[in-house]
Amino acid sequence: MLPRLYLFSLRSFIGPFILTLVVSIFILILQFFWVYIDDLMGKGIEIIIILELLFYVSASLIPLALPLSILISSLMTFGNFSENNELTALKSSGLSLYKIMKPLTIFVIGLAIFTFYFSNYVIPIANLKWHSLIYDIQNTKISSLIKPGAYTKEIDGYAIKVGSGSNGRYKDVIIHDHTTPTEIKTIKAEEIRIYKSTNSLYLFLELINGNVFEELDIQNPIFLPDGKVQNRTHLNRPSRLSTFKKATYKINVSGFSLQRTDSDIFKDKYEMLNVFQISNAMDSLKVKEENMQNAYEQANKRAGTIFNLKNIEDDEDDTLQYSKDIRVIQSTEIGDLQLTSIHTKLVDQLRRKNTNLKNQIDYLTTIMKEETNYWIEFHRKFALSFTLIVLFFIGAPLGSIIRKGGFGAPVVVAAIIFMIYFSIITTGENLVQSYVISPFTGMWMACIIFTPIAIILSRSAAKDSILFSKENWIKIFKIKPKNNESADS
Repeated sequence: MLPRLYLFSLRSFIGPFILTLVVSIFILILQFFWVYIDDLMGKGIEIIIILELLFYVSASLIPLALPLSILISSLMTFGNFSENNELTALKSSGLSLYKIMKPLTIFVIGLAIFTFYFSNYVIPIANLKWHSLIYDIQNTKISSLIKPGAYTKEIDGYAIKVGSGSNGRYKDVIIHDHTTPTEIKTIKAEEIRIYKSTNSLYLFLELINGNVFEELDIQNPIFLPDGKVQNRTHLNRPSRLSTFKKATYKINVSGFSLQRTDSDIFKDKYEMLNVFQISNAMDSLKVKEENMQNAYEQANKRAGTIFNLKNIEDDEDDTLQYSKDIRVIQSTEIGDLQLTSIHTKLVDQLRRKNTNLKNQIDYLTTIMKEETNYWIEFHRKFALSFTLIVLFFIGAPLGSIIRKGGFGAPVVVAAIIFMIYFSIITTGENLVQSYVISPFTGMWMACIIFTPIAIILSRSAAKDSILFSKENWIKIFKIKPKNNESADS
């Protein structure tokens, strides 16, 4: 009987689990498209590239979709068992709720272990792949702006027209520069070569054999109190014509490259490491921090004094000599000019020390941020696996208590619980990055809060207690019945 029961439980659970997992990933992919729609549409990108991007993105979204899938599928499975009286029949045959949940518990624990290995080895590679791919797609946006025979006005402040060419090399170029409101600038060249900076913030236009025509724009005249005109540029506009054989023009195109994605490639490198690589990175940061601290301390020890005294060692002779130097200074009269010089040197020295101290604090703050991000990702991998088990022990007992199956009530209840869970992990991560709580507390906060709830729900469902009944809430809060109710009784 038990093998058939276990097979029946697994079959009832795996179907909704796979369905909800696919739907969750699909919804998250739609959200991804909403964020990057401008970079993906109208670029002439091949379908195979889009599919490759979706494959890597879907792999990186699994940690967010798995908890919701576990919660919904467990609620649906045990809600159907209770609604169809199958759970009551199994309990009447002598099986406890924990015995009924045993095969699914083993399955979820195995899934949690698989999830840890997946998030530790597969997801870092997927994050690296899709970040690199979306970065390459964004870089192609600039080259797709230039179309021969038509003006390109997508770059703010510029209108660019080329006659012919492709792949960053064009001929017969006209550039209208409107970045200076009071000036009209037109550049013509026989040939242009377009390059992009390594940080994707600038375009470098290498122009060959051309000229630049500059002219002040028409300005309204300014009338003085006596009726005279102060500026006459509306009558006579100065202009200048210059020629060149080779010139380089720099254009800011930061608006065409998402700063968040570009920085994520370098800044969010902790998302592309497994726990062992994170541990090695943490050791490297510790060594770097210690070396910087030692170098700063040594630099302070080597700092010179205002009175140019000799360096003092720890032996007695030097201590006596230092005392003699002090007495000499005290017995020597110091003039106003010397005091001014000493004061100036002292102020300069203090400013340098403050600057060095500020740089040291900024450096240590950067190291601390990196350490925090590494610790967040380190604990996230472990907390995710444990979260799956906790949410299963919330969904399964809750489904047997509410006695509703299908996609109605279970989905609503699961959505509410998942929103609370997501809010907790988001709040915990924000608190960690604000240095309010430790990375361990922040990333395990959802597990710490939901574990007692899972235990209470499991015990209540195993004892068939009517958790949400009116009588139970009256008993919990010790609400006294009204006088007429007590008289009737």
